[in-house]
Amino acid sequence: MSKIAIISDIHGNLTALKAVLEDIEKRGVDQIFCLGDLVGKGPRGSECIELVRMHCDKVIYGNWDVFIRDEIDNEAINWIQNRLTDEDYNYLSSLPFYIDFELNGKLCRCFHASPRSVYERIAPEYHPTEKCLSLFENSEETDSLHSTRTPDMIFYGDIHLTWLRTYEIGILCNVGSVGLDVVDATYVILDGSHGANSINFVRVPYDRETELREAKELGMVGYEGYYKEIMYDQFM
Repeated sequence: MSKIAIISDIHGNLTALKAVLEDIEKRGVDQIFCLGDLVGKGPRGSECIELVRMHCDKVIYGNWDVFIRDEIDNEAINWIQNRLTDEDYNYLSSLPFYIDFELNGKLCRCFHASPRSVYERIAPEYHPTEKCLSLFENSEETDSLHSTRTPDMIFYGDIHLTWLRTYEIGILCNVGSVGLDVVDATYVILDGSHGANSINFVRVPYDRETELREAKELGMVGYEGYYKEIMYDQFM
C-alpha cells in the first residue's frame, strides 16, 4: 500500500462518484478510502453505497450516514430514506469511526469531521488555530485516548472544502467533497511510493446537468434544494 485515493462526502451524487472512480482508475492507485457521508442530499444513495462497497477498501461513517437512520419529520429526507434498502441501512450501521495506518513511518489518521464526533464541524476559515490543532488529538472514539503517540497526518471531510496546512505537530488535510464541492468533484491522492509522503488534490469535472436531470426524472422530493446544493454548495 503506497498510493491511496481518499474520497469523502458523496451525498448520493452518483454522477460525480462515477466520474471520480473513473479518474482514480487511471492513476495507478493501490487503495481507495472513503471518509463518509455516502448518502443524503442527493437522490441515489443506494447506488452510491453499492459503488463504494465495490471499489473502496476502507470506509468510515459520516454525520449523514448516522442521521439518515433516524425517524425524521421531513418529506424530502423521508424520500431519500425510502430509496435505501435494509441492506444499505445495515451497511451504514456497520461502518467504523476512523482509519489509522502507517505510511513511510508516519501515522496517518482519517475521520469524517473530528476525532471526537462526526457532528463537530471544524473549518479553518471560521475557527482559530487551536481548534484546528485539536484535530490531532487522541480520543475515546479513536481508541487512543491514553496513547503517547499522536497522528502525523490527518485527513478529514465534512466541510466540502479542500484545505492543506502544515503545523509543527503534523499535516492537516481536508479532502473536499465528491458530491457537493462548489466547483468540481474533489478528492486526494496520498502517494508514499517514493519513500516520502506527498498529497495531491484532484479535481474532476462532471456533468451536473445530467445529475439534476436524473434527480428530476426520479421524482425527487426536494429537487429545488438539491439543485441549489449542486449549483451553489451550501456547506453542509
